[in-house]
Amino acid sequence: MALRFLGSGCVAFGVFLSGFVIAEPAPYELFMALLIGSWFILGLPISRTTGALLAFMLVYMVGGFLSLTQMGAIGTAPIYMGVTLFLALSSVFYCAIIEDDWHRLRLIFNAWVAAAVMTALLGIGGYFSLFPGSEVFTLYDRAKGAFQDPNVFGPFLAAPALYLIHSILTGRAATLPLKAACLGIITIGVLLSFSRAAWALFLFSAMTMILVMFIKERSGAFRLKIIALALGGLVFAVLAIIVALQIPEVSDLLLSRTSLVQEYDGGHLGRFDRHRIGFLNAMGEPLGIGPLVFGTIWGEDEHNIWLKSLTSYGWLGFLAYIGLAATTLWLGFRYLLRDRPWQPFLMVGWIVLLGHQLIGNVIDTDHWRHHFMLYGIVWGCIALEHAHRRARARRNIRHDAL
Repeated sequence: MALRFLGSGCVAFGVFLSGFVIAEPAPYELFMALLIGSWFILGLPISRTTGALLAFMLVYMVGGFLSLTQMGAIGTAPIYMGVTLFLALSSVFYCAIIEDDWHRLRLIFNAWVAAAVMTALLGIGGYFSLFPGSEVFTLYDRAKGAFQDPNVFGPFLAAPALYLIHSILTGRAATLPLKAACLGIITIGVLLSFSRAAWALFLFSAMTMILVMFIKERSGAFRLKIIALALGGLVFAVLAIIVALQIPEVSDLLLSRTSLVQEYDGGHLGRFDRHRIGFLNAMGEPLGIGPLVFGTIWGEDEHNIWLKSLTSYGWLGFLAYIGLAATTLWLGFRYLLRDRPWQPFLMVGWIVLLGHQLIGNVIDTDHWRHHFMLYGIVWGCIALEHAHRRARARRNIRHDAL
């Protein structure tokens, strides 16, 4: 029992470290590599469902290692693939430990909220220069928290924000002030990241969460509560934007970033033109061209997870990634509204993961630590559902036998 408690605490600490990735390898990689290795050595079981996730990840990695054979100069490509392999195994690890004990989901999300609040505070402090050396937490006049890039910092905050929204809607009134304060800090962090992908992800996730809960909950009083709090949140968001527009530095960047198509998106060899060219060229490269090669040819990286899968992991990796994404979203959707103790965590994980797949059309997500964590969370809930069905089938067999 003591060993399980210690292990769960280490998982929570590892999740907390995922919010602090200023340099690589980050403390998250070092700690989680030790934790994952130790846990599997001690005999963490791998069920058929967890094995299916592992199979998707291994096929994806085979495609990646095959793409290395197409490179003239290997350079740092093996390190890049090594990071992908670690992240792939981390998703399998999260899935396995969640299936082993669903209560770890609460630990994971609480640690994620703590990390999000801390890194958002660093980003806010950096943006407004609230303490000496705070400029390290900004990039290009945008908050990036304890991350290397605002475009990763912003999306990292989406899942804990959604978890807080769900907790506010369903939790006790006594905890509302603390949760609302944490949500406010995270929301300001997302706003100051000036990441269009993060803004879109945040809005999409919140609206989808409210819609799903409205469909799931049949109580008229609860539906009224959802509508009231949603309207309250909308008013808060509008007021926050109005206040932000009063600050010249914020308003100029905010108005600039709200343009759907930036200068580097359109035009010849802009983001979307590179997507078109990249997909056409990939049709003639079944093994891919290797990681990080696309940027050396066209001046910028792919900024599209589907194209990234084709160029860095070949046709095999591309098919594996499509299969992984489609299977995850389909199974998660099937079990989304079932009355289970882990259903709220599945709802949050599935909605945010769906949002990540959508923003993946304009951004690379292949090395986002929290993206792989989301895969592990959703697959862990899927594994819990499968285990629940097997247990119920065994009970029915014993009942029939009697």
